[in-house]
Amino acid sequence: MPNITTARLAVHYREVPGRTGEPVLLVHGNVSDSSFWQRTMLDLPERYRPIAPDLRGFGATEPLPVDARRGVRDYADDLLALIEALDLGRVHLVGWSLGGGVALQLLRDHSALLRSVTLVNPVSPYGFGGTHGLDGRLNAADGAGSGGGAANPEFVRRLALGDAGDESPLSPRAVFTGCYVAGPVAGTDDWVAAMLTTRCGEDHYPGDSRPSESWPGFAPGARGVLNCLAPNHFRLADLELVDPKPPILWVRGTEDVIVSDTSLFDLAHLGALGAVPHWPGEEVCPAQPMVAQTRAVLARYAAAGGSVREAAVAGAGHSVQLERPEEFLAELVRVLAGPVSGLPGVG
Repeated sequence: MPNITTARLAVHYREVPGRTGEPVLLVHGNVSDSSFWQRTMLDLPERYRPIAPDLRGFGATEPLPVDARRGVRDYADDLLALIEALDLGRVHLVGWSLGGGVALQLLRDHSALLRSVTLVNPVSPYGFGGTHGLDGRLNAADGAGSGGGAANPEFVRRLALGDAGDESPLSPRAVFTGCYVAGPVAGTDDWVAAMLTTRCGEDHYPGDSRPSESWPGFAPGARGVLNCLAPNHFRLADLELVDPKPPILWVRGTEDVIVSDTSLFDLAHLGALGAVPHWPGEEVCPAQPMVAQTRAVLARYAAAGGSVREAAVAGAGHSVQLERPEEFLAELVRVLAGPVSGLPGVG
């Protein structure tokens, strides 16, 4: 597991020794690290060179602070610097969850560097929380209900303490088994250990927040990972303008409870369920249709000449690469090998 100092920071990354083929850059999600790609890296055909970095604030990469006012560009620019430092040239880019948002940002800013883009249960192009409709309209002008204040403080406390047990439903282990996956998977101890590499605090997870007059009483701050995904900092509604347009594969688990049109991490949906008090109602604060928003943005990309494929994996949750590794690998190799087409419902 080598380290390299780029023009931006010292990066810890994983690779398969001896591979020299087409580079495949695999980007992990929030509260995880590069080890979530280990099986995929080992299973990829020999013609590919898989590389999985730890993002800043996760794993063993230098934990520089995250400026959320730039959306996910701190992460995206870090990856660009890694591509340059390793002299990779054009890469296949794979992003899971938060990493999917980082992949979308690199697509928007540097599409000529990308051979293909694979999104695995990605965050919506309109961020996480605080929006409604297929066009990602804000529920409140300040993005209320999203950002650092949306994290459960007991989960954050246990994460910061390095709690690897199962005594609490808000322990990292319980969140992994109940939310990251839809059923039992091998290696849970390893995945929990990876979650516990997350740096906690206002500069990292979950970030800061500020008061709001809108429900539920807080708005995104300017620092940390959840704020970089807030809809007033991260919006990629115009991907159809990208030129050139690398092929996109979108893989998602149908039982995902994190990135969903009824996400259990969306405070508006939780308010509708009665789990968060004083919800102002559907007309004021509806749930974010995360999957439908992604589909709408990718449909415009396809209509503008891009190649897009949606692969819905029945019964899988948020971590398709762990839950259905064979199915995921087959879809991934398909896009790595050449163009894809056929977004369901688009043509």
